[in-house]
Amino acid sequence: MPRTARAVETLPDMTGVRLAMSMHLDMKMLPLVEGLASRGAALFVNTCNPATVRNEVVDAMRAAGARVDAYRNMPEEDWRAAIRAGLDWGPTHLSEMGADFTHMLLSEGMAMPPIKAGLEATGSGINRLQGALPPWPIFNWDDLPVKEGLHNRHMVGLTTWNAFFTRTLLSLHEKTVLVVGYGSVGQGLAASARAFGGQVMVAEIDPARLLQARYDGFIAGSVEALAPLADVIVTGTGGHNVVPFSAIQRLKDGCFLLNAGHRIDEIELAPLADLPKTKALPSVTTYRLASENCIHVFVDGAMANLVGGEGDSLNAFDMTLAVMAEGIGHMVGDGALAASGVHLLPRHVWERACPAAA
Repeated sequence: MPRTARAVETLPDMTGVRLAMSMHLDMKMLPLVEGLASRGAALFVNTCNPATVRNEVVDAMRAAGARVDAYRNMPEEDWRAAIRAGLDWGPTHLSEMGADFTHMLLSEGMAMPPIKAGLEATGSGINRLQGALPPWPIFNWDDLPVKEGLHNRHMVGLTTWNAFFTRTLLSLHEKTVLVVGYGSVGQGLAASARAFGGQVMVAEIDPARLLQARYDGFIAGSVEALAPLADVIVTGTGGHNVVPFSAIQRLKDGCFLLNAGHRIDEIELAPLADLPKTKALPSVTTYRLASENCIHVFVDGAMANLVGGEGDSLNAFDMTLAVMAEGIGHMVGDGALAASGVHLLPRHVWERACPAAA
């Protein structure tokens, strides 16, 4: 990952920086954690999604000197305790994917640690920051062209379908695919599904995005109207229960449900716990509905590309991780002098990771 290596090499001396990080703990994050530790930063690492944790990565991060309070599929009470422990640790800076540290501080009225600046990587995290904000600047890098236009728009869709093909041994040929959400992730999911032979529909609640999906050549409407027509449904919104159980009850026999969004509850799966089920494949659980139709849930509704697969390719994620490293360097330097509020990570910072500047 040469771009990441170059970005890490240019980081300032981080002695005295106490950086609390909430992120997916997969292999590709390791070069950044090792690099930050080598620059003198004290690190507290937590997961933004317990289902995506790789325990061997946790061990490697600890060996690099980071404190890591995470393990695969940790229950919610342990996960929340880890978030609280990270705040009690006294961070000076935050790097988040989902704003879990910041949201807990604000929602539970905790005493504010001596935090100087933060970094947020996801649209769902930015949405959680609407309204009350902490008294430090937060740099949004989800909406950067090199994040939204490359990782979100291209890699999530590609790697989600690759995980689906690998784990189910199925393709999308002769299948009607419903993509729920038409932000940059949903656009990538829809385009990839069509490229892989699927007949694609889009469900979207935003009128402008709904119109955009139609202009892109997709049948578009609501989840309630389109879900009964689908053979495969994939979510990519960052929202809560965007495929409600009322829609699940009306699915056709053999329909697959998978999630490519940040949240593990984009599909309302809790009511399925009371239904008969079988393990059809290691990554597929089959439930029998009251209608006698069977539906298949991929990796229990967790992020399909990271739990069912390996996520982004190394070469693509090298760009993402390099931008993240540049963002961390900015917030521990000049960025800490910015006014409180949410700011787009400045162009001169993220451009350093771009191919033209490499």
